[in-house]
Amino acid sequence: MLVVTPAIVLHAFDYLETSRILRLLTSEAGIQSVLAKGARRSRGRVGSAADLFAEGEVQLYLKPSRELQTLTSFDVTVSRATLALDMERFLAASAMAELALRVGSGEANPLLYTTVSETLTALATATHSEAPGYALAGGWRILAAVGFTPSLDHCATCHAELQPATPLSFSPPAGGVLCDRCTRLAPASRRLPPAARNALRAWLEGESPEALSIPETRAHQRLLREFLAHHIPDDRPLRAFATWESGLAGVPISLEPML
Repeated sequence: MLVVTPAIVLHAFDYLETSRILRLLTSEAGIQSVLAKGARRSRGRVGSAADLFAEGEVQLYLKPSRELQTLTSFDVTVSRATLALDMERFLAASAMAELALRVGSGEANPLLYTTVSETLTALATATHSEAPGYALAGGWRILAAVGFTPSLDHCATCHAELQPATPLSFSPPAGGVLCDRCTRLAPASRRLPPAARNALRAWLEGESPEALSIPETRAHQRLLREFLAHHIPDDRPLRAFATWESGLAGVPISLEPML
């Protein structure tokens, strides 16, 4: 079946002398692994522009029984080459691409596609100091796009309404904030100041993030990581996320092929 759809390259690695294998997030067919023949050449219907984080319209021949699909063309409209010019932005974009690969599926999810596209575009134009906030906002929105929205205004356990200015506990296993009574019964939780809860709410509502201090960035990364550990579909390590969180500029990003 021939499918024509917008797509984003979330992972790419060389295959043989002239080809590449790409992991795509598509609008019409979800996550797909494709063989891009001749992609390492400067000419051809795919071409070398189909690189990491590039976006455009692809033509795929999909067979349900096949894990590696055939890519026949890729008309790139957005390259996002500027992500490679700043390590903070590149690490953040790699972490978000890895997250999208982990939570996405072979089913169409237009909201997930739009969220990932907007997150990568925001990172490509962000300053070095703005990048952590845009990535954190994008990470929570990616989770929300696949149904994992944290509870921020009602207790995640008893569903009691909670006051917006009150410091609360956030429980990753429970899926959000807890009232005082449920906090005492929770096996693991972390104190969440009102400012941090307001930031999470604003990010999920699509507001542009403000620049974060280094301690704020580390705290939010930790909260997102702990939430992911309880709600992503499998327990494989998120290597790009770990590298982004550690802030080890210059460490090569290694995303294992997931075909």
